[in-house]
Formats: sequence, C-alpha cells, structure tokens
Amino acid sequence: MTLSKEKIETWIRPEVRALKAYHVPDPGDMIKLDAMENPYPWPESLVSAWLERLRGCSFNRYPDPGAAALKQRMRDAMSVPETAQVMLGNGSDELIQMIIQSVALPGRVIMAPEPTFVMYRQIASVAGLEFAGVPLQADFSLDRDAMLDAIADRQPAVIFLAYPNNPTGNLFDRGILLEILACAPGLVVIDEAYAPFTDASFMAELPVHGNLLVLRTLSKMGFAGLRLGLLAGAPDWLEQIEKTRLPYNISSINQFTGEFALEYREVFDRQAADIRASREHLVAGMKTIPGAELFPSEANFILFRVPAGRGPGIFAGLKSRGVLIKNLDGSAPALRDCLRVTVGTPEENAAFLAALSKELA
Repeated sequence: MTLSKEKIETWIRPEVRALKAYHVPDPGDMIKLDAMENPYPWPESLVSAWLERLRGCSFNRYPDPGAAALKQRMRDAMSVPETAQVMLGNGSDELIQMIIQSVALPGRVIMAPEPTFVMYRQIASVAGLEFAGVPLQADFSLDRDAMLDAIADRQPAVIFLAYPNNPTGNLFDRGILLEILACAPGLVVIDEAYAPFTDASFMAELPVHGNLLVLRTLSKMGFAGLRLGLLAGAPDWLEQIEKTRLPYNISSINQFTGEFALEYREVFDRQAADIRASREHLVAGMKTIPGAELFPSEANFILFRVPAGRGPGIFAGLKSRGVLIKNLDGSAPALRDCLRVTVGTPEENAAFLAALSKELA
C-alpha cells in the first residue's frame, strides 16, 4: 500500500517527521559491546529456580496494577528514603516520557546538558515541547555559568541530568548540581541509570530538595530484558505524574521475575563489582594503545576518541573483526571521532583490545 507524501505531511506532526527512529543494530554473531548491558548471564541454578517458581504465576489474570510487591523490593534495593514515593515504568524511558507528558504545555522547555542521553530530546520533541541543550565543556564537564544562565533565561519545566552521564561516562560536579537544584524553577531529574558502577548518588537528597526526582533502572544490573525502571520523589509530584501511567504497565511476568531476582541481589551485586574491576583493567589496556584518547568513566562503558577522521573507519574495522561497539561520530559535534565500548567479560575485553590495537596500528 502506498500513501501520498501530502497525506503524511498533513497528518503527521512536523516535530515527529523531523525525528529519526532510535536505531538498534543487529549484532549477528559479533561480540556485543555496544549497549551497556551486563555481559554475565544468570547462573543456571537461578534460572532453574525461576522456572520452577514461574509455574505459580497466573497469566490469565491482569497483573497487580500498582506492582506493590516489586515496588517494595526495588525501594529496598535502591535505598529509597521512607518519605519518598516511588512509581515503576517499563525501563526509565517510560518514566521519562511520563514526566514530560505531565508538564507538556505549548511553550514549555525541557533542558539538559549535551551530549547526553538522546531520549530526553527525542521524547520532548514527540510531546511537542522545545528542548534546550546546553553544551558541555571540551572535557565533557558541566559549564556552570552556561547552565545557570540558560536556566534563568529559558525557565525550563524539567532539567534532566544523567549522573553518570551517557554517552560520556563522567560524573558532573556535585556542587554545580546542587546549585541547579537551588535555582531551577521546575523539576530536576537526576538520572542514575549507571548507579551499580559508581558510589555517587542523589537518592539520599530526596527529603532535602522538593523539586528533585531520581531515576533508576534494573537494566544495567543484569535485567535489561525486563525493562524495569523506578522513579522516586516527593509524593505530591508523583501523585500527578502517576496519572499519565497506563494501566497494568508492568506485566505479570516482569513483576514476578523482578521480585524473584531481587531476592538474589547479592549475585548481581557481585557481577557489578566484577564489571567495575574489569573497567579498570580495560582502561589500563586501552591506555597502552597509541591513538586512543580515553575519557574518565564511572559507568559500565568507556568513551574514547581516535585520530581525526578515523572514527567511522575504525568502527567498521572493529566490526569486520567481530567486535560491535558504538559509533558516536556524527551524533554531535563534541563527539567527533568518538567511539564507546561497553565493559564486557574479560575474554570479550581482550578480544576488543586486540582488535583495537590492530586498527590503530
């Protein structure tokens, strides 16, 4: 069936037509180091116990609409203060969407430093809101004066701050974030997607700052396939944002599996510790390769820059050698010739280092 271009332009909003869909490449049989996933599968004993307990799940019934049991387990696992309220989403993406939908009025502004997680801009555009990106400095740190000036000038409804930042991996200066919280006219969302790989967090600050929301996800912890995210904040805010949540948004199997897996949190905490240790080994290995400029990371990935003009070629060369990472060249001016590699298993990391050495030789 064909549809005229005129029909598309008549009925599809220009903001949507201008977007590019989020692209996820097919890794085939390559070593997959492009998506910040936990590389370790569940232990076989855990899989067997999960399958056995799954027999008791009633899939003919709708799930618990509030996901109460899972919500409590996630509260405990993420040390959410008692005075804060929480809500769950299909990954943190759905929660970002709900936050933006809750404030969406013509003329409103969503703000974030850039480069950062692309879904802030994408969802704001889909909601019909303006997105104001404030450039990071050359080392990807926050430009304090530029941020504070932009906040005063644009009066954003929501400011998103990824902590650590994606795709750069660094932690923004805590003092500057506190200044932003103090002067922001609307909500400030600290997105802590990579919390398992850093000791820094603003979760304990929730009782102090009424305009602060904290996002977390189980995706990086080892449950990327479950799509489970958590939003924590003052009850008055979450009471309003909750109204945008679709009924039964967390499926029975996701609720059941999340509850089950968090009973064995120590397994995934050990995996996170292994990833943190592997990150340091990977950094040390990359530093021995001439031509790779590394940026500091508190996440489960490493951003690096290769010699001018060689980013796309080295990305393609790694693919030809069976290693898939993320090509960020062309996604933003600040990311020219930048590539991002996820921390994998020691064997995967060794294969990446060998391939990168050959490409940069």
